[in-house]
Amino acid sequence: MGMWAATRVLGLESTCDETAAAVVEVDSMGRGKILSDCVLSQIAEHAAYGGVVPEIAARAHVEAMDRLIRRALAEAGCAIDDLDAIAAAAGPGLIGGVMVGLTTGKAIALAANKPFVAVNHLEAHALTARLTDNVEFPYLLLLVSGGHSQLVAVNGVGDCQRLGSTVDDAVGEAFDKAAKLLGLPYPGGPRIEQTALAGDPTRFEFPRPMMGRSNPDFSFSGLKTAVRQQAERIAPLTNTDIADLCASFQAAVVDVIIDRCRAAMRALAKTPKPPTALVAAGGVAANGAIRRALGGLCAEAGVKLSLPPPGLCSDNGAMIAWAGLERFRLGLTDGMDFAARPRWPLDTRQDPRWHGKA
Repeated sequence: MGMWAATRVLGLESTCDETAAAVVEVDSMGRGKILSDCVLSQIAEHAAYGGVVPEIAARAHVEAMDRLIRRALAEAGCAIDDLDAIAAAAGPGLIGGVMVGLTTGKAIALAANKPFVAVNHLEAHALTARLTDNVEFPYLLLLVSGGHSQLVAVNGVGDCQRLGSTVDDAVGEAFDKAAKLLGLPYPGGPRIEQTALAGDPTRFEFPRPMMGRSNPDFSFSGLKTAVRQQAERIAPLTNTDIADLCASFQAAVVDVIIDRCRAAMRALAKTPKPPTALVAAGGVAANGAIRRALGGLCAEAGVKLSLPPPGLCSDNGAMIAWAGLERFRLGLTDGMDFAARPRWPLDTRQDPRWHGKA
């Protein structure tokens, strides 16, 4: 990474149902360090509705953001004057929530006369492994969350090529919907993983959509439908039935993810610069069964696996601060007129309206 002046950035995240503020620094050798990472989850506020309610989320961000920023600065032992830049997630996400972090970040930057960096939330997930593991470009990213299932070649800051994505539901959405069908509380992903521990993953033969295809796309809606049909067929469900359904569903998801990663690795093996590592990010990357299976895949393929700690897989401020820091060091700062982007693809080549730098 070369020699750099030590740099310190405050990052703000408010794109969905976590409000977060963090301070991250990089030393002169390019090694990243999290000085503070304060996250306030809104799961309790949304649980009664079985999903995220945008208006409730935006209001909760407004109430929490200032307090979290003060806490992040205090834990990092620094004042705003000690920062080199302010970064905020400017999308993609729920517009009301995005506006809270973006406006707050701009206000601090303006008041303190600091550079401002608008961060793509997805790129922040993509770059987290460089903070935690110092991973070198290029690498293959598996981005799996409530809203995204993508396989992406990460070639550099602002240079991501989408290789495959879901044609219907995101994997986190499939976990949440399957959990709801089985009467498990929100959020569904962790509940299914927990319940699956007591289940038999071979009892139900669920479909493995897209398996064996050369293009690394995903599909999860058929799998979710199969869970519903099976549950209806054997209703009323016992605790054993629910555990077996969870285990069989999760086993199918794991098989699909591994097969799709293998397809992406095959596609990239033919390129001039094959990936240095496979990186997993996003909330679903915290799933233990998926993490273990990725370990097996990478051991078999002889590729380094980088798995940020589970707390840095879900939305957090440290990833926004780090992505802001990476962009700031390349001179990629933004003006106060930068507008919130509820839709903002990671691969800007996918849509002619987006070009290079934000």
